[in-house]
Amino acid sequence: MTKLALVRHGQSAWNLENRFTGWWDAELTEKGEAEAHHSGVLLKDVDADFRAAFTSVQTRAIRTLWMALTEMGRVWMPVEKHWRLNERHYGGLTGLDKAETSAKHGDEQVHIWRRSYDVPPPPIDPDSPFNPAKDPRYRGIDVPAAESLKMTLERVLPYWTDEIAPVLSAGTDTLIAAHGNSLRALVKHLFNVPDESITGIEIPTGNPLLVELDDNLKPISVRYLDSGRSTSLPDLP
Repeated sequence: MTKLALVRHGQSAWNLENRFTGWWDAELTEKGEAEAHHSGVLLKDVDADFRAAFTSVQTRAIRTLWMALTEMGRVWMPVEKHWRLNERHYGGLTGLDKAETSAKHGDEQVHIWRRSYDVPPPPIDPDSPFNPAKDPRYRGIDVPAAESLKMTLERVLPYWTDEIAPVLSAGTDTLIAAHGNSLRALVKHLFNVPDESITGIEIPTGNPLLVELDDNLKPISVRYLDSGRSTSLPDLP
């Protein structure tokens, strides 16, 4: 059996401020750093030989991985970074306070933008100070103007297929430190979660999801490492 650990980054400054973050490079809070270290402590006790790690190109995920690997005594591990593991792009909602957005557009509309599978939020204004298109890390990339979860899965999946799956197929225990929605996209793919059910799956911060895979990369067991926290698990296919 090959083990795959999915780790959502710790709390970010914009998580704390209740703002839509997406591709904006918000930093970890003090609590977020503590959650990252806690993830590493939990992963250190797992009966696994982690030898590969993947993350996005966003600081909060990269730093979460660093802190976890430090606690695991595995800072020597090779790490691959790629924008395809970035958080979902919240488009024109980026930077907005969630409560104020609900007051302006209505709870139902904001719920659709946030939780539906295939309805993206409004596109970001090209002149918005939160538009990542001019960020040097995305040079040469066709940066989306907004993404639904479906669109997020469509850009995560090629990276999974081309880069991550071959490592797992070789029997290498692997760690992915990423974001709530890019990890939800992977969970949807791995567990064949129906479109209408993925809205009920939430990836918590500071609590790694450990998946055991068979030779065909099909999940045969799944659990959160911090069993004391209430979390929703995907059903095994």
